[in-house]
Amino acid sequence: MSNEASFHRRQWLSSALIGSAGIALGGWKKSFGGEPKSEKTAADLRITGIERETIFSYAKNGVTWFQPRVCMVPAADGTFALMTIQTTHGSDYYGPVHWSISKNLGRSWTKPQPVPSLGRIPRDKGIEEGVCDVVPDYHPKTNTVLAIGHTVNYTQKGFFRNQPPRWPVYAIRSADGSWSPQKKLQWDDPRAADLYSCGCCQRVTLPDGDLLIPLYFGTKERPDRSVTTVRCGYDGRTVTIKQVGDEIRHPKGRGMLEPSLVAWGGRFLLTLRAEDGRGYVAVSEDGLHWAEKKPWAWDDGTPLTMSTTQQHWLPHSDGLFLVYTRKAPQNVNVFRWRAPLYVAQVDIASLRLIRATERIVLPLIGDGVKDPKNVPRMGNFGVVNASPDESWVVVGQCVPARKFRGDTLLARIEWNLPNRLAMPPGIGSRTLITAPGRSFPRRFVGGG
Repeated sequence: MSNEASFHRRQWLSSALIGSAGIALGGWKKSFGGEPKSEKTAADLRITGIERETIFSYAKNGVTWFQPRVCMVPAADGTFALMTIQTTHGSDYYGPVHWSISKNLGRSWTKPQPVPSLGRIPRDKGIEEGVCDVVPDYHPKTNTVLAIGHTVNYTQKGFFRNQPPRWPVYAIRSADGSWSPQKKLQWDDPRAADLYSCGCCQRVTLPDGDLLIPLYFGTKERPDRSVTTVRCGYDGRTVTIKQVGDEIRHPKGRGMLEPSLVAWGGRFLLTLRAEDGRGYVAVSEDGLHWAEKKPWAWDDGTPLTMSTTQQHWLPHSDGLFLVYTRKAPQNVNVFRWRAPLYVAQVDIASLRLIRATERIVLPLIGDGVKDPKNVPRMGNFGVVNASPDESWVVVGQCVPARKFRGDTLLARIEWNLPNRLAMPPGIGSRTLITAPGRSFPRRFVGGG
């Protein structure tokens, strides 16, 4: 990276990581995450439009690209989007992990290429070990992309029902585009003897470069899984757990699953998948010790009806949003109500969703009442702040009744106020990043 590019990257760090929300953690006080400049900006923030497009089409490519997740990466010639993605061939049956890049704000993408260390590994008796549920994230301090997923085992016909112990694994992309060998996130805790995972989970990079990673974990002796958060050191080569947070339990069905973490308004928040017709939210002052979780509800107190599907945060510097699925009249017979995808703003004081702000991010296609088996499902998705002007939701559709065929979709959520948490598209080139709150030129791509 050139001296000029490095300078611009440091400038963005000072405005995006060191933002305007103060928290205390580990004996120091830093400012980062979102917080409105004033009550007026929080009230004025709104979504002005949602554009929808297809990234990869099954009809054109003859393959279903699934599990897409994106992070933005600075480079000498301008910020680019890096996606991890893999094919799907059945229920929880995925191909090797691939990557793809867009250098024009998602208008076009390179042909997916394999991540060499996140492919299949032959095991005993015809079993192969793969990797799934990968989430990539740019790490500013080391100028690397850390892509974390978890292990999964397959037979020649699909998902192996008698899974051996599973754990997080990761690969690291260096600035030169090379990928590291696969590594395991080590955690020797008997409570996680058979499973611990951060698959599909949003994590937080702290200002000192440490990571806060949510994990769900369990043993075969107990049907329900628990959630915790771990603080990890990361030096660009190895992720090491340093501290372990509270255990969050919910002994119904499989318990707590696929937690996602965000820092906003001087606190940390977890959103939690559950199996009792609800999703849950919990709050923490330090990212390790958690107040009692409570079910997601509308601002009038009415609980949302959800069905064992992940939710993810969409943070804006002036407001916090949630992307989720829920039961609605048009999807009552769709499996786990996994279409459409919704977004709504979070009332930070009450930790409820503001009903008047709800929008459909990606609509239900087909008839969710009379012909639900032909409705494309959208339960595995990712969220990223692509620029100060827009945030993205990316998702892979699948229709099990049609051999899991589906398209890979992108929804552009457009804002009326610039998102100071986003990396401006020209960073790494000749954009000068100013203090938080300054507006950036609209559609400024590649530093031009």
